[in-house]
Amino acid sequence: MSELEQFRAETRAWLEANCPQSMRTPARGFEDIYNGGRKPEIDHPDQKVWCDRMAERGWTVPTWPKEYGGGGLSKEEAKVLAQEMARINARRPLDSFGISMLGPALLKFGTEAQKKEHLPPIVRGEIRWCQGYSEPNAGSDLASLATRADDKGDHYLINGQKIWTSYADKADWIFCLVRTDNSGSKHEGISFVLFDMDQPGVTVKPIKLISGSSPFCETFFDDAKALKANLVGEEGKGWTIAKYLLTHEREMISSFGTAPRQSLGQQAVDVIGADASGRLANGVLRQNIAQYQLDALVFGYTMARVGDEAKAGQGLGPASSIFKYYGTELNKRRNELNLAVQGEAALGWDGEVYDGGQLSRDWLRSKGNSIEGGTSEVQLNIIAKRVLGLPDA
Repeated sequence: MSELEQFRAETRAWLEANCPQSMRTPARGFEDIYNGGRKPEIDHPDQKVWCDRMAERGWTVPTWPKEYGGGGLSKEEAKVLAQEMARINARRPLDSFGISMLGPALLKFGTEAQKKEHLPPIVRGEIRWCQGYSEPNAGSDLASLATRADDKGDHYLINGQKIWTSYADKADWIFCLVRTDNSGSKHEGISFVLFDMDQPGVTVKPIKLISGSSPFCETFFDDAKALKANLVGEEGKGWTIAKYLLTHEREMISSFGTAPRQSLGQQAVDVIGADASGRLANGVLRQNIAQYQLDALVFGYTMARVGDEAKAGQGLGPASSIFKYYGTELNKRRNELNLAVQGEAALGWDGEVYDGGQLSRDWLRSKGNSIEGGTSEVQLNIIAKRVLGLPDA
């Protein structure tokens, strides 16, 4: 038996013994995903049990180095772990911006002290992070941000406002872009700092969207304090870190297009019924669902291939923008098909019979996927410039 086969056998046995049965079903939606933090929202007690067990092995982030709490797995071992989790339909034990965005940036740009302070709590799900990027007048043109950081010796005083700050009302810490110098171009003088949200001078106001709820918030800073020790990279050079982190954010958002769900075709048969040959009775809907499922399958394989190429040192290039654009479009198509399958039942907004209007709320929420993390228009511009060699506008 090869070392990889031995690893598979041990992993399979461990998962069978340690993954709770309740965690072997897909999450019902965003609110059913475990995000950790100082005050975690626990829908089922097994969520934290599953997270703790996986974190103990470093398998919440299996490829991160062991010295920072990660699993230290090779890409081949990490693929085996993912396959074995999929075999028993195991949920991801922890989803967080610390894992999907901040962690990769710290591994590349952080000091040793910053890695040792912040990465292990991310691995264990002890600290929940939010992202302080967009401002009322700095969205797609993010480099125009105006939130100010004044140098006070061993710390900065932060003043300004962020908007569309996802889960800021639930986060413990924030990774934030601030302006430390106004003398150069708008891309210069931006710094990347980390600070605790639970302090005087930080005010958070949730934003309600058309879907009836929202993860988004307005975030205000009035002499909030950020220690100089939590300046990532060089002062005034935060734009490089911000761009690197955005590639990981776009990869995370693009995964909405391949999120595991019960077969859409089976859902449709359950609701609409089958014809004499056992196929979905509605031919047009059958064709649309089949095309979506094929596109999603190919997209998933393409993401896996490019991921392997990136781990082999070939880089991502414009792939993160391609994935972000296509993944969000797939997610919108899936939600539209969900409405088509359910028909009039999808129009319900409240009540147990309509599952609280989850289908229509998810459909409305999916529209925001093509805006957050850089609009679809921005992604298409990036793709055009990098792939087709067009000049900057």
